[in-house]
Amino acid sequence: MSMVLFALVMRSTDGLPLSATTDYEQDEGLQETKKQIKTLSEKLSTFPSRCSLKTGKFNIHFTSSLGLGYLVVCTENCPNALAFCFLEEMQSQFLHRCDGFLIRNAVRPYSSSEFDDFLQDTKQRYNSPCSLTSKISLADMQSELKMIPTYQLSPEDLRSCFSRRNVFRYKSITPSQLLEPVSLRGIMSCVLSIFCGGLNLLQGFHAIEGFMQSYNDKDFNDMIAFFLGTAGCLYQFYLFGYFSVRRNSKSFLAFALICLSNICLFELRNVWQILFHVTVAAFMTLQIRLRQLQCKAPDYNV
Repeated sequence: MSMVLFALVMRSTDGLPLSATTDYEQDEGLQETKKQIKTLSEKLSTFPSRCSLKTGKFNIHFTSSLGLGYLVVCTENCPNALAFCFLEEMQSQFLHRCDGFLIRNAVRPYSSSEFDDFLQDTKQRYNSPCSLTSKISLADMQSELKMIPTYQLSPEDLRSCFSRRNVFRYKSITPSQLLEPVSLRGIMSCVLSIFCGGLNLLQGFHAIEGFMQSYNDKDFNDMIAFFLGTAGCLYQFYLFGYFSVRRNSKSFLAFALICLSNICLFELRNVWQILFHVTVAAFMTLQIRLRQLQCKAPDYNV
């Protein structure tokens, strides 16, 4: 059975629908849920940027950003992480494919109907577990939702004027984003990472001197490689010290950047030096992954 049933893009300022999936569902409960979407769209700008609303056996999830709202109707057994991954993909693709000027000046409903095919294809893909290959994205989204849970709207919020005080109460339930105390291995990884970053920075300045004297392309490439390695080390140090969304993915990208810079410096460094830099970066990546938040968020039915 399909979990993602209906998707809609609208203008949050006035609720004007811009694009939607083709409606093949004849369920009476779903049709009743769609009636509530019209009421919700009229008040979209007053709600927090990420909300969920339970209506019978269906859930409405939506996000709003840059004057646009993205909404999806799912069955009650659909994971919230899956729904918000769908919304995130909707948002990025809609902004990429559709003209912002035309969206702002649209006066008739569904003026961005060229986006309908993408919505329909994406809906089918998310309803087919075999073709959905975004497990990493789902894990990241689930972690993000646990840290910053969605605001749970109630039917009363639709019938009454939504108070902005509710938004402040919603923000206040976000748990403190404090990481666990630093272990001895964490301190060692930080020291080694800063040491490698310092070496890269020092050698980068030497490469600048060589480039200024010879204006050789090779010296320029070496200079860039050294500074990229420095940036990777410093970014890993930052990720170890502070929490950020999709922290593990970012640390892996920093590790890949350090590996790439060392590959580019293969002629200037011997195998042992390259192995040392890569090992330190891998050790730092592991420590970033192991250092979790000090207090886990409560289960918000994600």
